[in-house]
Amino acid sequence: MNIILLGPPGAGKGTQAARLVEHHGMRQLSTGDMLRAAVAARTPIGLRAKEVMDRGELVSDEIVSALIDAELTAMGEGVGVIFDGYPRTVQQAEQLDAILARHHRRLDAVIELEVDEEALVRRICGRFSCANCGEGYHDEFKPLRVPGTCDRCGGHEFKRRPDDNEATVRKRLQVYRNETAPILPLYEQRGIVTRIDGMAAIEEVTDAVERALASA
Repeated sequence: MNIILLGPPGAGKGTQAARLVEHHGMRQLSTGDMLRAAVAARTPIGLRAKEVMDRGELVSDEIVSALIDAELTAMGEGVGVIFDGYPRTVQQAEQLDAILARHHRRLDAVIELEVDEEALVRRICGRFSCANCGEGYHDEFKPLRVPGTCDRCGGHEFKRRPDDNEATVRKRLQVYRNETAPILPLYEQRGIVTRIDGMAAIEEVTDAVERALASA
């Protein structure tokens, strides 16, 4: 199957994609990861992307779509794909249709993880991790058992992602509403969109995703 996972940052797309990879042998295509890999490998597409990023500009739809096209070519047939972080715009959605057609694939399902934005802000902004072992914590949902001490390794240094702050999170949510959410009507017309409560427990979300794919 070929599916798109949609939802704002922090909705749990990465967690659900990892489970699909593990349980079904699907391949997760994350445009961010592919861009970094292409730049590191100095591929022709990677060099073009690096020039753009070095200028402080956003990588074009053309370059992102070329990465997807190249990845599908290298992958061959018979492997299901999860598109994560792509398409982000209506133009990219149209380009994806053309790419899939060239590879004799079709889009089977679009799954949107819906969130309560205020709860999502609390979820993201409360995250931190142990600087020593990487164990993850949350101010509200998974606090340290002993203040200032990692439950796992006993370390005393912790870190937070610099973009896990309220202003940045709200900006990313706004970008999702303005740029990515408008692609949903394209897929709703085809009857392939399923909306799932992304604020539910992880296992419940996984079960809902599996039901959506079974009926696709």
